[in-house]
Amino acid sequence: MENLSQFKCPTCGAPLAWSPKLKKLHCAACGNSFEADGSLPGSRDVEEVSSFNWGAYKEGLTHEKLDNTAVYTCVSCGAEIEADLNTVATKCPYCDNNVVLNDKVSGSLRPNGVIPFRITPEELPDAVQRFYKGKHLLPRGFFSARSMGKVQGIYVPFWLYDCHIEGPMNLQGALVRTYREGEYECTETMYYLLERDGEMRFTRIPVDGSVRMDDDLMDSIEPFDYSELKAFRGEYLTGYLADRFDDDPDACLPRASKRVMNSATDVMKGTCPGFSQVSFVRNGMQITDASVRYVLLPVYLFHCEYGGKKYRYAVNGQTGKVVGELPISRGKSAAAFAGVFAGVSALLSLLLTKTVAGDGLLTLLSALLYLIFD
Repeated sequence: MENLSQFKCPTCGAPLAWSPKLKKLHCAACGNSFEADGSLPGSRDVEEVSSFNWGAYKEGLTHEKLDNTAVYTCVSCGAEIEADLNTVATKCPYCDNNVVLNDKVSGSLRPNGVIPFRITPEELPDAVQRFYKGKHLLPRGFFSARSMGKVQGIYVPFWLYDCHIEGPMNLQGALVRTYREGEYECTETMYYLLERDGEMRFTRIPVDGSVRMDDDLMDSIEPFDYSELKAFRGEYLTGYLADRFDDDPDACLPRASKRVMNSATDVMKGTCPGFSQVSFVRNGMQITDASVRYVLLPVYLFHCEYGGKKYRYAVNGQTGKVVGELPISRGKSAAAFAGVFAGVSALLSLLLTKTVAGDGLLTLLSALLYLIFD
């Protein structure tokens, strides 16, 4: 097997790239499009290749640290392509052809699936504008299509965990009763130990398997629609970068376990209606039958620079969901604070003169808090 694949247009020989809009491989030179069905030169039959297997991977693990680079020869121009050992897909820096590094996605390293990009780079400005719409403290003119840094589409490695969970869980329920005794208003709180026992099945719990990716950003761009998960083909990677995992499934399992336990706790709390408050006490549930699949999911990364600071953003390449940090306008925040301070002062004045009823005061305070935190 060749270590490097390139997918070229059978009609004119120009490079092909995956088109999210057409959901096909597209040639920008002659306009022809082709299905990613294994019919192109360089494609491999999905049925004839193995995919990632957790047990087999652990048996063959050598614990070698991936801190070097590998060199490949471009089949189009003959130039050397130097790539990080985690890189799966890239471009030749000399002829700009899209290349897929086969040795990074073959055998035990071959992903079990991939969700192709569905959002185009041209749709990103509108997605970002929807993201910051209604953010009243955002500096005027902060974002425009021209202010976006270089947009990078990348397939990020993710682990999808399946597991079974069963056992007991103890919760504490509180019942609060308020009543009057003469001139006094009394509050009585009674606590109950709530014993629960059950079992649940979780599927496709995602955890990114890339050390270089920010975990909070990757968690925040969920959810993905896994009904669009396809059997892995190198054709889907053309035109984008792609990384293989460098954080193995055993190392990432605690993150998945935490999400499972948090979800299980929420489900158990939902079985305790009628209580004023339900809190966690002890968890005796155990995770069993854990399995994992290795998939590549589409993500756009870019930044905007404002006030000498770079603000990073990630976009779900399937749904268009945008996550990231937004700057705050000092002028707008000062004006908002001044308005809130004036409003609070007026409310205090009204309170002192007893011209506002308690319910009215509460309504006005609620309105001010809405203006602050909206």
